Amino acid sequence: MIHDPNKVYIFDTTLRDGEQVPGCQLDTNQKIEIAKSLELLGVDVIEAGFPVSSPGDFNSVIELSKAVTNPIICALTRANKNDIDVAADALRYAKRPRIHTGIGSSDFHIKHKFNSTREEILERAVEAVRYSKKFVEDVEFYAEDAGRADIEFLAKMVEAVIAAGATVVNIPDTNGYCLPDQYGSKILYLKENVKNIDKAIISVHCHNDLGLATANSIAGLQNGARQVECTINGIGERAGNTSMEEVVMILKTHKVLGLNTQIDTTRFYEMSHMVRNQMNMPVQPNKAIVGGNAFSHSSGIHQDGFLKNRENYEIIKPEDVGFPDATIVLTARSGRHALKHHLERLGHQLEKEHLDIVYKQFLILADSKQGINDQDLNQLVALHLA
Repeated sequence: MIHDPNKVYIFDTTLRDGEQVPGCQLDTNQKIEIAKSLELLGVDVIEAGFPVSSPGDFNSVIELSKAVTNPIICALTRANKNDIDVAADALRYAKRPRIHTGIGSSDFHIKHKFNSTREEILERAVEAVRYSKKFVEDVEFYAEDAGRADIEFLAKMVEAVIAAGATVVNIPDTNGYCLPDQYGSKILYLKENVKNIDKAIISVHCHNDLGLATANSIAGLQNGARQVECTINGIGERAGNTSMEEVVMILKTHKVLGLNTQIDTTRFYEMSHMVRNQMNMPVQPNKAIVGGNAFSHSSGIHQDGFLKNRENYEIIKPEDVGFPDATIVLTARSGRHALKHHLERLGHQLEKEHLDIVYKQFLILADSKQGINDQDLNQLVALHLA
Protein backbone atom coordinates (compact mmCIF):
# COMPACT_ATOMS: atom_id res chain seq x y z
CA MET A 1 0.00 0.00 0.00
CA ILE A 2 1.63 3.25 -1.17
CA HIS A 3 0.62 6.52 0.46
CA ASP A 4 1.90 10.08 0.33
CA PRO A 5 3.89 10.15 3.59
CA ASN A 6 2.89 13.78 4.20
CA LYS A 7 -0.83 13.37 3.50
CA VAL A 8 -3.17 13.30 6.50
CA TYR A 9 -6.48 11.59 5.78
CA ILE A 10 -9.48 13.31 7.34
CA PHE A 11 -12.01 10.82 8.69
CA ASP A 12 -15.23 12.60 9.62
CA THR A 13 -17.48 10.96 12.19
CA THR A 14 -19.95 13.84 12.69
CA LEU A 15 -22.75 11.60 11.39
CA ARG A 16 -21.86 8.65 13.63
CA ASP A 17 -20.01 9.62 16.82
CA GLY A 18 -21.24 13.21 16.64
CA GLU A 19 -24.85 12.14 16.31
CA GLN A 20 -24.64 10.21 19.58
CA VAL A 21 -25.00 13.50 21.47
CA PRO A 22 -28.39 13.54 23.25
CA GLY A 23 -30.85 15.62 21.24
CA CYS A 24 -28.70 15.70 18.10
CA GLN A 25 -30.30 12.87 16.14
CA LEU A 26 -30.71 13.57 12.42
CA ASP A 27 -33.06 12.10 9.84
CA THR A 28 -31.68 10.61 6.62
CA ASN A 29 -32.30 13.74 4.53
CA GLN A 30 -30.41 15.90 7.01
CA LYS A 31 -27.54 13.41 7.00
CA ILE A 32 -27.41 13.48 3.20
CA GLU A 33 -27.26 17.28 3.19
CA ILE A 34 -24.35 17.27 5.67
CA ALA A 35 -22.59 14.44 3.81
CA LYS A 36 -22.72 16.35 0.52
CA SER A 37 -21.23 19.38 2.24
CA LEU A 38 -18.51 17.19 3.78
CA GLU A 39 -17.70 15.95 0.28
CA LEU A 40 -17.36 19.55 -0.93
CA LEU A 41 -15.21 20.28 2.12
CA GLY A 42 -12.84 17.55 0.92
CA VAL A 43 -12.99 14.90 3.66
CA ASP A 44 -11.43 11.55 2.74
CA VAL A 45 -13.74 9.31 4.78
CA ILE A 46 -17.31 9.75 6.03
CA GLU A 47 -18.37 7.43 8.83
CA ALA A 48 -22.04 7.22 7.89
CA GLY A 49 -23.39 5.25 10.83
CA PHE A 50 -23.61 2.05 12.87
CA PRO A 51 -25.98 0.02 10.64
CA VAL A 52 -26.93 -2.72 13.10
CA SER A 53 -27.94 -0.19 15.78
CA SER A 54 -31.23 0.88 14.17
CA PRO A 55 -33.21 0.72 10.90
CA GLY A 56 -32.64 4.48 10.57
CA ASP A 57 -28.86 4.11 10.73
CA PHE A 58 -28.98 1.21 8.27
CA ASN A 59 -31.02 3.26 5.81
CA SER A 60 -28.79 6.32 6.25
CA VAL A 61 -25.68 4.35 5.27
CA ILE A 62 -27.47 3.08 2.14
CA GLU A 63 -28.67 6.55 1.11
CA LEU A 64 -25.37 8.29 1.89
CA SER A 65 -23.59 5.68 -0.21
CA LYS A 66 -25.78 6.67 -3.15
CA ALA A 67 -25.51 10.43 -2.52
CA VAL A 68 -21.73 10.95 -2.45
CA THR A 69 -19.00 9.88 -4.84
CA ASN A 70 -15.48 10.79 -3.74
CA PRO A 71 -15.18 10.03 0.00
CA ILE A 72 -14.86 6.52 1.36
CA ILE A 73 -18.13 5.57 3.08
CA CYS A 74 -17.47 3.80 6.36
CA ALA A 75 -19.83 1.75 8.53
CA LEU A 76 -19.12 0.87 12.16
CA THR A 77 -19.49 -2.62 13.63
CA ARG A 78 -18.59 -4.59 16.71
CA ALA A 79 -16.44 -7.68 16.33
CA ASN A 80 -19.22 -10.10 15.47
CA LYS A 81 -20.49 -11.61 12.24
CA ASN A 82 -24.03 -10.25 12.43
CA ASP A 83 -22.83 -6.66 12.79
CA ILE A 84 -20.47 -7.15 9.86
CA ASP A 85 -23.15 -8.80 7.69
CA VAL A 86 -25.51 -5.88 8.28
CA ALA A 87 -22.77 -3.30 7.60
CA ALA A 88 -21.76 -5.02 4.36
CA ASP A 89 -25.40 -5.01 3.25
CA ALA A 90 -25.78 -1.30 4.09
CA LEU A 91 -22.61 -0.49 2.10
CA ARG A 92 -23.73 -2.27 -1.07
CA TYR A 93 -24.12 0.99 -3.05
CA ALA A 94 -20.92 2.63 -1.81
CA LYS A 95 -18.37 3.41 -4.51
CA ARG A 96 -15.55 3.09 -1.94
CA PRO A 97 -16.84 1.04 1.03
CA ARG A 98 -15.01 0.53 4.33
CA ILE A 99 -16.00 -1.62 7.30
CA HIS A 100 -14.81 -0.28 10.65
CA THR A 101 -14.73 -3.14 13.13
CA GLY A 102 -13.00 -3.63 16.45
CA ILE A 103 -12.96 -4.59 20.09
CA GLY A 104 -11.57 -3.43 23.44
CA SER A 105 -7.81 -3.55 23.93
CA SER A 106 -7.34 -2.40 27.53
CA ASP A 107 -7.35 -4.88 30.40
CA PHE A 108 -10.15 -2.79 31.92
CA HIS A 109 -12.38 -3.44 28.89
CA ILE A 110 -11.25 -7.03 28.47
CA LYS A 111 -12.11 -7.92 32.09
CA HIS A 112 -14.99 -5.60 32.95
CA LYS A 113 -16.72 -5.16 29.58
CA PHE A 114 -16.15 -8.50 27.88
CA ASN A 115 -15.39 -10.75 30.89
CA SER A 116 -12.74 -12.31 28.71
CA THR A 117 -9.00 -12.84 28.36
CA ARG A 118 -6.35 -11.23 26.19
CA GLU A 119 -6.03 -14.42 24.14
CA GLU A 120 -9.76 -14.66 23.40
CA ILE A 121 -10.00 -10.96 22.53
CA LEU A 122 -7.05 -11.29 20.14
CA GLU A 123 -8.78 -14.21 18.38
CA ARG A 124 -12.03 -12.25 18.07
CA ALA A 125 -10.17 -9.23 16.67
CA VAL A 126 -8.43 -11.28 13.98
CA GLU A 127 -11.63 -13.15 13.08
CA ALA A 128 -13.59 -9.88 12.73
CA VAL A 129 -11.02 -8.48 10.29
CA ARG A 130 -10.82 -11.71 8.28
CA TYR A 131 -14.61 -11.89 8.05
CA SER A 132 -14.88 -8.23 7.01
CA LYS A 133 -12.35 -8.85 4.22
CA LYS A 134 -14.84 -11.25 2.62
CA PHE A 135 -17.04 -8.24 1.83
CA VAL A 136 -14.71 -5.28 1.33
CA GLU A 137 -11.03 -4.72 0.64
CA ASP A 138 -10.78 -1.69 2.93
CA VAL A 139 -11.08 -2.74 6.59
CA GLU A 140 -10.33 -0.46 9.52
CA PHE A 141 -9.79 -2.00 12.95
CA TYR A 142 -10.34 -0.04 16.17
CA ALA A 143 -8.58 -1.12 19.38
CA GLU A 144 -11.06 0.43 21.79
CA ASP A 145 -9.60 2.15 24.88
CA ALA A 146 -6.10 1.93 23.41
CA GLY A 147 -5.24 5.00 25.46
CA ARG A 148 -5.27 2.82 28.61
CA ALA A 149 -4.06 -0.43 26.99
CA ASP A 150 -0.85 -2.24 27.82
CA ILE A 151 1.48 -1.15 25.03
CA GLU A 152 3.02 -4.57 24.36
CA PHE A 153 -0.37 -6.24 24.08
CA LEU A 154 -1.65 -3.37 21.92
CA ALA A 155 1.32 -3.84 19.57
CA LYS A 156 0.60 -7.57 19.40
CA MET A 157 -3.06 -6.87 18.55
CA VAL A 158 -2.17 -4.31 15.87
CA GLU A 159 0.33 -6.68 14.25
CA ALA A 160 -2.22 -9.52 14.24
CA VAL A 161 -5.05 -7.51 12.67
CA ILE A 162 -2.77 -6.08 9.97
CA ALA A 163 -1.66 -9.64 9.18
CA ALA A 164 -5.36 -10.53 8.92
CA GLY A 165 -5.89 -7.76 6.35
CA ALA A 166 -6.62 -4.49 8.18
CA THR A 167 -5.73 -1.50 5.99
CA VAL A 168 -6.17 1.07 8.78
CA VAL A 169 -5.57 0.61 12.52
CA ASN A 170 -7.41 3.01 14.80
CA ILE A 171 -5.77 3.70 18.17
CA PRO A 172 -8.55 5.47 20.12
CA ASP A 173 -8.12 7.40 23.33
CA THR A 174 -11.72 6.40 24.00
CA ASN A 175 -12.01 8.10 27.38
CA GLY A 176 -9.86 11.15 26.67
CA TYR A 177 -7.39 9.91 29.30
CA CYS A 178 -3.95 10.42 27.79
CA LEU A 179 -1.59 13.35 28.01
CA PRO A 180 -0.19 14.37 24.60
CA ASP A 181 3.31 13.03 25.29
CA GLN A 182 1.83 9.69 26.47
CA TYR A 183 -0.39 9.35 23.43
CA GLY A 184 2.35 10.42 21.02
CA SER A 185 4.73 7.90 22.59
CA LYS A 186 2.13 5.15 22.17
CA ILE A 187 1.82 5.88 18.44
CA LEU A 188 5.62 6.03 18.06
CA TYR A 189 6.01 2.69 19.88
CA LEU A 190 3.62 1.04 17.41
CA LYS A 191 5.40 2.69 14.49
CA GLU A 192 8.76 1.34 15.68
CA ASN A 193 7.78 -2.07 17.08
CA VAL A 194 5.02 -3.50 14.88
CA LYS A 195 6.92 -5.20 12.07
CA ASN A 196 4.12 -4.94 9.46
CA ILE A 197 2.99 -1.41 10.39
CA ASP A 198 3.98 -0.16 6.93
CA LYS A 199 1.08 -2.22 5.53
CA ALA A 200 -1.54 -0.04 7.23
CA ILE A 201 -2.33 3.58 8.09
CA ILE A 202 -2.35 4.47 11.79
CA SER A 203 -5.46 6.44 12.74
CA VAL A 204 -6.03 8.61 15.82
CA HIS A 205 -9.46 8.97 17.45
CA CYS A 206 -9.32 11.13 20.57
CA HIS A 207 -12.05 12.21 22.96
CA ASN A 208 -12.10 15.51 24.79
CA ASP A 209 -12.92 14.56 28.38
CA LEU A 210 -9.90 16.50 29.68
CA GLY A 211 -9.84 19.05 26.87
CA LEU A 212 -6.88 17.31 25.17
CA ALA A 213 -8.46 15.76 22.06
CA THR A 214 -6.88 18.13 19.56
CA ALA A 215 -3.49 18.14 21.32
CA ASN A 216 -3.46 14.34 21.47
CA SER A 217 -4.43 14.02 17.80
CA ILE A 218 -1.60 16.36 16.77
CA ALA A 219 0.83 14.40 18.97
CA GLY A 220 -0.29 11.22 17.20
CA LEU A 221 0.27 12.77 13.78
CA GLN A 222 3.70 14.04 14.81
CA ASN A 223 4.65 10.48 15.73
CA GLY A 224 3.53 8.71 12.58
CA ALA A 225 -0.27 8.52 12.45
CA ARG A 226 -1.70 9.62 9.09
CA GLN A 227 -5.45 9.54 9.61
CA VAL A 228 -7.33 11.67 12.13
CA GLU A 229 -10.91 10.93 13.18
CA CYS A 230 -12.81 14.08 14.02
CA THR A 231 -16.10 15.97 13.91
CA ILE A 232 -17.29 19.40 12.85
CA ASN A 233 -17.38 21.71 15.91
CA GLY A 234 -15.83 18.88 17.98
CA ILE A 235 -19.26 17.42 18.76
CA GLY A 236 -19.49 13.91 20.16
CA GLU A 237 -20.29 11.84 23.22
CA ARG A 238 -19.67 13.35 26.66
CA ALA A 239 -17.22 16.26 26.17
CA GLY A 240 -16.94 15.62 22.44
CA ASN A 241 -14.41 14.49 19.85
CA THR A 242 -11.43 16.04 18.16
CA SER A 243 -12.48 19.15 16.28
CA MET A 244 -11.76 18.85 12.55
CA GLU A 245 -11.34 22.57 12.00
CA GLU A 246 -8.79 22.83 14.80
CA VAL A 247 -6.59 19.96 13.56
CA VAL A 248 -6.67 21.07 9.94
CA MET A 249 -5.86 24.70 10.76
CA ILE A 250 -3.01 23.63 13.06
CA LEU A 251 -1.47 21.67 10.18
CA LYS A 252 -2.04 24.59 7.80
CA THR A 253 -0.58 27.15 10.23
CA HIS A 254 2.40 25.08 11.37
CA LYS A 255 3.91 24.27 7.99
CA VAL A 256 7.08 23.07 9.76
CA LEU A 257 5.17 19.85 10.51
CA GLY A 258 5.25 19.09 6.79
CA LEU A 259 1.74 17.58 6.87
CA ASN A 260 -1.13 18.48 4.58
CA THR A 261 -4.79 17.68 3.95
CA GLN A 262 -7.08 18.17 0.97
CA ILE A 263 -9.61 20.16 3.01
CA ASP A 264 -11.03 23.39 1.56
CA THR A 265 -10.73 25.39 4.78
CA THR A 266 -12.76 28.32 3.39
CA ARG A 267 -15.86 26.16 3.90
CA PHE A 268 -15.36 25.66 7.65
CA TYR A 269 -17.52 28.55 8.89
CA GLU A 270 -20.44 27.61 6.64
CA MET A 271 -20.05 23.92 7.55
CA SER A 272 -19.98 24.77 11.25
CA HIS A 273 -23.23 26.73 10.94
CA MET A 274 -24.92 23.90 9.04
CA VAL A 275 -24.04 21.34 11.71
CA ARG A 276 -24.99 23.58 14.63
CA ASN A 277 -28.35 24.38 13.02
CA GLN A 278 -29.21 20.84 11.90
CA MET A 279 -28.25 19.34 15.26
CA ASN A 280 -29.53 22.25 17.34
CA MET A 281 -26.13 22.26 19.07
CA PRO A 282 -24.85 25.79 19.82
CA VAL A 283 -21.15 26.59 19.49
CA GLN A 284 -19.59 28.53 22.36
CA PRO A 285 -18.56 32.04 21.25
CA ASN A 286 -14.91 31.48 22.22
CA LYS A 287 -14.64 28.19 20.29
CA ALA A 288 -11.39 28.12 18.27
CA ILE A 289 -11.66 28.75 14.50
CA VAL A 290 -15.46 28.94 14.16
CA GLY A 291 -16.73 30.55 17.38
CA GLY A 292 -18.52 33.88 17.08
CA ASN A 293 -15.69 35.65 18.93
CA ALA A 294 -12.80 33.83 17.23
CA PHE A 295 -11.88 36.95 15.26
CA SER A 296 -13.25 39.65 17.58
CA HIS A 297 -10.99 42.14 19.34
CA SER A 298 -12.21 44.19 22.30
CA SER A 299 -9.08 45.03 24.34
CA GLY A 300 -7.73 48.49 23.50
CA ILE A 301 -4.13 47.25 23.35
CA HIS A 302 -5.12 44.40 21.03
CA GLN A 303 -7.26 46.67 18.85
CA ASP A 304 -4.45 49.17 18.42
CA GLY A 305 -1.98 46.43 17.47
CA PHE A 306 -4.48 44.75 15.16
CA LEU A 307 -5.28 47.99 13.32
CA LYS A 308 -1.57 48.66 12.80
CA ASN A 309 -0.97 45.14 11.48
CA ARG A 310 -3.49 42.33 11.80
CA GLU A 311 -0.71 39.77 12.30
CA ASN A 312 0.05 41.35 15.66
CA TYR A 313 -2.99 39.52 17.04
CA GLU A 314 -4.20 37.12 14.31
CA ILE A 315 -2.35 34.04 13.13
CA ILE A 316 -5.24 32.95 10.88
CA LYS A 317 -7.02 35.16 8.38
CA PRO A 318 -10.83 35.06 8.80
CA GLU A 319 -11.24 34.48 5.06
CA ASP A 320 -9.07 31.32 5.30
CA VAL A 321 -11.89 29.62 7.21
CA GLY A 322 -14.77 31.42 5.50
CA PHE A 323 -15.39 33.73 8.45
CA PRO A 324 -17.17 36.96 7.45
CA ASP A 325 -14.38 39.23 8.79
CA ALA A 326 -12.49 40.23 11.88
CA THR A 327 -14.41 42.65 14.06
CA ILE A 328 -13.31 45.45 16.35
CA VAL A 329 -15.81 45.29 19.20
CA LEU A 330 -16.30 48.60 21.01
CA THR A 331 -16.40 48.29 24.79
CA ALA A 332 -15.19 50.34 27.76
CA ARG A 333 -11.78 48.73 27.22
CA SER A 334 -11.45 50.04 23.67
CA GLY A 335 -8.95 52.76 22.84
CA ARG A 336 -9.02 55.89 20.67
CA HIS A 337 -7.62 54.00 17.69
CA ALA A 338 -10.58 51.60 17.66
CA LEU A 339 -13.11 54.42 18.08
CA LYS A 340 -11.46 56.42 15.28
CA HIS A 341 -11.57 53.30 13.05
CA HIS A 342 -15.33 52.90 13.54
CA LEU A 343 -16.10 56.61 13.22
CA GLU A 344 -14.21 56.75 9.89
CA ARG A 345 -16.06 53.63 8.77
CA LEU A 346 -19.28 55.60 9.36
CA GLY A 347 -17.93 58.64 7.48
CA HIS A 348 -16.93 60.80 10.46
CA GLN A 349 -13.49 62.41 10.11
CA LEU A 350 -12.68 64.12 13.45
CA GLU A 351 -9.68 66.24 14.38
CA LYS A 352 -7.70 65.10 17.41
CA GLU A 353 -9.28 67.51 19.91
CA HIS A 354 -12.80 66.58 18.76
CA LEU A 355 -11.92 62.88 18.87
CA ASP A 356 -10.68 63.31 22.46
CA ILE A 357 -14.01 64.85 23.53
CA VAL A 358 -16.09 62.18 21.76
CA TYR A 359 -13.84 59.48 23.25
CA LYS A 360 -14.56 60.69 26.80
CA GLN A 361 -18.30 60.62 26.10
CA PHE A 362 -17.89 57.19 24.48
CA LEU A 363 -16.25 55.79 27.65
CA ILE A 364 -19.11 57.05 29.82
CA LEU A 365 -21.64 55.41 27.50
CA ALA A 366 -19.60 52.20 27.19
CA ASP A 367 -19.51 51.82 30.97
CA SER A 368 -23.30 51.71 31.01
CA LYS A 369 -23.85 49.47 27.94
CA GLN A 370 -22.64 45.97 27.06
CA GLY A 371 -21.94 46.86 23.45
CA ILE A 372 -21.77 50.06 21.40
CA ASN A 373 -23.49 50.02 18.00
CA ASP A 374 -23.37 52.30 14.96
CA GLN A 375 -26.46 54.23 16.07
CA ASP A 376 -24.72 55.05 19.38
CA LEU A 377 -21.66 56.34 17.55
CA ASN A 378 -23.69 58.54 15.21
CA GLN A 379 -25.52 60.02 18.20
CA LEU A 380 -22.26 60.73 20.04
CA VAL A 381 -20.89 62.66 17.04
CA ALA A 382 -24.20 64.49 16.51
CA LEU A 383 -24.28 65.60 20.18
CA HIS A 384 -20.69 66.83 19.98
CA LEU A 385 -21.29 68.80 16.78
CA ALA A 386 -24.62 70.25 17.98
